Amino acid sequence: MKTDSIFYRIFQSIPATFFELINQPPQLASVYQFSSVEVKQLAFRIDGVFLPNAAELPIYFAEVQFQPDKKFYSRLFTEIFNYLDKTELTNNWRGVVIYPNRSVDTGDTERYTELLNSQRVTRVYLDELSSIEASSIGIETVKLIIEPESTATIKAVEIVNIARQQIPDVATIREIIQLIETILIYKLPRLSQEEIGKMFGLNELKQTRFYQDVFAEGRQEGKQEGREEGRQEGKQEGRQEAKLETIPQLLGLGLSIEQIAQALGLDEQVVRQAAQSKF
Repeated sequence: MKTDSIFYRIFQSIPATFFELINQPPQLASVYQFSSVEVKQLAFRIDGVFLPNAAELPIYFAEVQFQPDKKFYSRLFTEIFNYLDKTELTNNWRGVVIYPNRSVDTGDTERYTELLNSQRVTRVYLDELSSIEASSIGIETVKLIIEPESTATIKAVEIVNIARQQIPDVATIREIIQLIETILIYKLPRLSQEEIGKMFGLNELKQTRFYQDVFAEGRQEGKQEGREEGRQEGKQEGRQEAKLETIPQLLGLGLSIEQIAQALGLDEQVVRQAAQSKF
């Protein structure tokens, strides 16, 4: 799994997650700007840098390490100190390393003991995040990365349902669903497009494969019915019928009448009548 790119997307979309991981107030995200930084002179790239908008706040350097690497800490501190040397920033700094578990933390530490034992560096082990009470959507999304394959899909649906209940912004929900879909694609490569798509709702997934597949199927059924009946009305009725057939499934996924109507481009009353006739 391309964990560094996934974490980059998580920290871009839900920056408060980073501060929750290090037991800092999530509100700090509002005064930081997150990006990936390259020290061009030495071709070093730091996975993520949180830059504050005030000189009294520290710079946070985030690194994701999912493979054992004896030279990891040597490289990490080289990148950090080169970055500090090449910029004009005078802020203090903190380093954060994210591991899936302690067994991957195999880097040589003898020369860096003082740094690692100080408040300069925080090491986060994802399999120990269960100790965090009242986990947020961001934390739950991070934990999904190491969720066992046998329960990953169930957990993914739970996260999406909680997001729908807690987050009013449709664009944010869409981004979270796409993040979760990406994680599932990496974790479960044998899962089909249809299986992944059916887990979530159409309203937040207009640009995903599920949405496109449903409407492609609806258009095809409409065309076939139109050809059979030999008139334009048949095509339109076929397309609408295909949409109506998806309504029970979408209701079962927890979408409201209003959400389904918006996603399918139907009148709310039509959706409501179709729902009543199917149950």
